[in-house]
Amino acid sequence: MDNFDVIVIGGGPGGYVAAIRAAQLGFKTACVERWRDDAGKQVLGGTCLNVGCIPSKALLDSSHHFEFLNRHAKDHGIDATATIDVGRMQARKLKVVQGLTQGIAGLLKKNKVTTVHGHGRLLSPTSVEVTATDGGKRTLNAQHVIIASGSVPAAIPPAPVDQEFIVDSTGALAFAAVPKRLGVIGAGVIGLELGSVWRRLGAEVTVLEALPNFLAAADGAVAKEAQKILAKQGLDIRLGAQVTRAAVEGKVVKVDYRVGEATHSAEFDRLIVAVGRKPSTADLGLEAVGIGVDARGFINVDEHCHTGVGSVWAIGDCVRGPMLAHKASEEGIAVAERIAGQQPHVDFNLVPWIIYTWPEIAWVGQTEDAAKQAGASVRVGSFPFMASGRARAMGEAEGFVKVVADAETDTVLGVHILGPNASELIAEAVAVMEFGGSAEDIARSVHGHPTLAEAMHEAALAVDKRAIHF
Repeated sequence: MDNFDVIVIGGGPGGYVAAIRAAQLGFKTACVERWRDDAGKQVLGGTCLNVGCIPSKALLDSSHHFEFLNRHAKDHGIDATATIDVGRMQARKLKVVQGLTQGIAGLLKKNKVTTVHGHGRLLSPTSVEVTATDGGKRTLNAQHVIIASGSVPAAIPPAPVDQEFIVDSTGALAFAAVPKRLGVIGAGVIGLELGSVWRRLGAEVTVLEALPNFLAAADGAVAKEAQKILAKQGLDIRLGAQVTRAAVEGKVVKVDYRVGEATHSAEFDRLIVAVGRKPSTADLGLEAVGIGVDARGFINVDEHCHTGVGSVWAIGDCVRGPMLAHKASEEGIAVAERIAGQQPHVDFNLVPWIIYTWPEIAWVGQTEDAAKQAGASVRVGSFPFMASGRARAMGEAEGFVKVVADAETDTVLGVHILGPNASELIAEAVAVMEFGGSAEDIARSVHGHPTLAEAMHEAALAVDKRAIHF
């Protein structure tokens, strides 16, 4: 029997970060992780590093270079014709993943965190049973347990996944060849990103979205422009499309779907089911120790991520809130610090959302419509990248920055970006909003020239109708 101060179940972005922070604070810490690579070796990083954020970004980057060479290089005076070797692209992806997962193992070792390979489940609020791949069992004891079990791809009955012809997001990252006709169920973050990867590489991509509105969670102006840009690139996005059946016949996936009262059918070489994710909370021993889950399987926690049972905490995708790696990491740090008697704070209203299409889409805070519905009187400033010197020089002038501010206090309520490197630009907005900053604060801050960040500066100026360059 092994004794620790803190046991973390899960080695993803929430779990390994929580374990490191706990160790930094002087706690004897163990991190239990069941993920294995193809050779059966324990790997850390969870979904994000192994079959999520990192491999998808690696493929997005590779496909972006491929499309640039074939479609846009000539605009820069570069004559080039590229071909794609999917095997080498996948090998590069794997190398990126392995480098980062090995790096996490090194960080845990550096911080003296004990890593335990196997599936962890609660025997009591202070005991965790770990089952190894060979069936062997080991019991760990600790005063505090942090559950960071993550999530898995959601499934829908009409489209059963076989990971060959009908795949989930994991399978879509591992195609050995570019499918000629690719169907994607779901026009959310995962569907748009994976659809973009294979569309750039030559697939004819059709996206079937059940909802009638495109990117309903995003600002309306951003969603409208993004849909137009992605359609121009070649994504065939069909809204209000309810899939009723998907079946493999021979080597073809036949899909039936309904739009309103009309029925339609389509044929694809591969079909990606990208309808979101669900919490991975099965076989954790929750019920036995009195920890509840809601109707969707999320572990019930309070605002501090405490389960209400003993000193058991839960963070990341397995609890309420956005299912995002950076949210999980911040929760992990906060819980470790609470265990140490500190009083950390995570503002879920200021968690940035990012979609890594090109141009990228990023936002934080309230949309214009949401702010108005909440009763706020708002002023809005927008600035297009077509008026940005840096964006024009890059040949990346699509999209805009939009700042939503309170009309009375000028406090920034939300920032919405569609454009190049939006994933990086949104950090300025998060920092300003974290400190309760105003549009005037951004407008009075000196931004380097020429930079993409100047678009943020000009959008803030536009809130007061004094943009200089548009």
